[in-house]
Amino acid sequence: MMIDAAFITTTAIVVAAIIVLAIFFTLVPVTLWISALAAGVRVSILTLIGMRLRRVIPNRIVIPLIKAHKAGLNVEISQLESHYLAGGNVDRVVNALIAAHRANIDLSFERAAAIDLAGRDVLEAVQMSVNPKVIETPFIAGVAVNGIEVKAKARITVRANIDRLVGGAGEDTVIARVGEGIISTIGASSSHADVLEHPDRISQTVLSKGLDSGTAFEILSIDIADVDVGENIGANLQTEQAEADKNIAQAKAEERRAMAVANEQEMKARVEEMRAKVVEAEAEVPMAMADALRSGNIGIMDYVNYRNVQADTGMRESISKYSQGDQSPDQE
Repeated sequence: MMIDAAFITTTAIVVAAIIVLAIFFTLVPVTLWISALAAGVRVSILTLIGMRLRRVIPNRIVIPLIKAHKAGLNVEISQLESHYLAGGNVDRVVNALIAAHRANIDLSFERAAAIDLAGRDVLEAVQMSVNPKVIETPFIAGVAVNGIEVKAKARITVRANIDRLVGGAGEDTVIARVGEGIISTIGASSSHADVLEHPDRISQTVLSKGLDSGTAFEILSIDIADVDVGENIGANLQTEQAEADKNIAQAKAEERRAMAVANEQEMKARVEEMRAKVVEAEAEVPMAMADALRSGNIGIMDYVNYRNVQADTGMRESISKYSQGDQSPDQE
C-alpha cells in the first residue's frame, strides 16, 4: 500500500510539473526570448507574459524590434505594442523607418505610425520618395477655338510628400487636376495645329499652376505622351444648329399653311353664307311682285317688261359663258 501511495504521489508531481511547464511555455515564448537575447535586444520575461495577457502576439512585436535594433533605430517596445493595439501594421512601419533611415529621409516613428493608421502604405510612400512614380492619364479631350477636338495623354512623374500623406489628396485628384489643365490649355489655343506643333506648351502651362497643392505628392514633371486629332466639334455643332433652324422654319411654315387653310375654309363658309342670303332674298322677289300687282303698284305691262329684262339678262350671261369657255352650245 505504501508503494502504491508513493507511486501515485510521484505520478501526480510529474503530471503537475508537466502542466506547469506547459502553461509556462504557453505564456512565455522562450525561443523568442532567446532570439531577442542573441540579437542584443533586452526583453524581460514579464514583458512577454504581459503581451500574452493583453492578447498581443509577441512575435509581431519582438521580430520588428530586433530588425529596428539591428538597423540602428531607437524604437521602444512600448511604441510598437501601442501601435499594434491601435490596429496598425508594426512590421510595415519598422520596414518604412529602416528604408527612410537608409535614404536619409527624416521620418519619426510617430509620423510613420500616423501614416499607417490613416490607411496609407507608409513603406510604399518612402519608396516613392526615393524612386518617383509615373502616373499615366487616359486620353483627355479638349476643343480648340477653331472647333477641332484634340485628345492628349500625359505622363505625370510624382514623388511622395511625407509631410502631406496624412490628409493629402491621392492620385485621382492629381489626374483630375492635370486633365482640367490640359482641357483649358487646348481650349485657349486658336487652332488645333498650334497644339500639334507645340505640345510642350500644355505641360508647361499645367505645371506652372501648382496642381500638387493639397495633395500627398510633389509633381516633378508632366510630359505629353500622345496627341491625336478628334472630330470637328465646331462643324458638328453648326450642322446640328442648322438642322434645328430648318426644323423650326418648317414648323413655322406648316403653322402658316395651316392658318391659310383655315382662313380659306372660313372664307368659303362666308361665301356660302352670303349665297344663302342671296337665295333667300331672291325667293322673296316673286312674293313682292305678286303683292305689288294686287295692290296696283305695277301694271301687267311693267311685269312683262320685267320678264323680258330677265330673259335678256339670262341670254347675255349664257353667251358670255360660251365665249369664255370657247365652246358652242352644241359642244356643250
